[in-house]
Amino acid sequence: MSSDELKNRPDNWLAVLKRRLVGATGYALQGLKACFLHEEAFRIEVICTLVLLPVAIFVADSAVELVLLMGSILFVLIVELLNSAVEATVDRISDERHELAGRAKDLGAAAVMLSISLFFLTWGCILLL
Repeated sequence: MSSDELKNRPDNWLAVLKRRLVGATGYALQGLKACFLHEEAFRIEVICTLVLLPVAIFVADSAVELVLLMGSILFVLIVELLNSAVEATVDRISDERHELAGRAKDLGAAAVMLSISLFFLTWGCILLL
């Protein structure tokens, strides 16, 4: 039996799952590190997250409120990661200014702005209502 056949055997699915999870986790941690090192906005958002996650635990009156507060914080980080990926891709393609490259970056920035707006809306509703 070849090594490929052995890897894909149904009784070996746990090993495949473990290998995939370990690999995916490694790549994800590399991405978080790269974004933290190269993106000032992400660093600021991470610091805000580290401050606000404990505040969310203290402020939330229910599990639903806690998920909404924490989820809105993490959503900003997720959108910032995606925006950074778009910007890195656009920058890799060409150094010259192009209307579509500018539009792609503007769209990513708009997505971050909307995620931050959702954060403020969520926290405002929970804290003030």
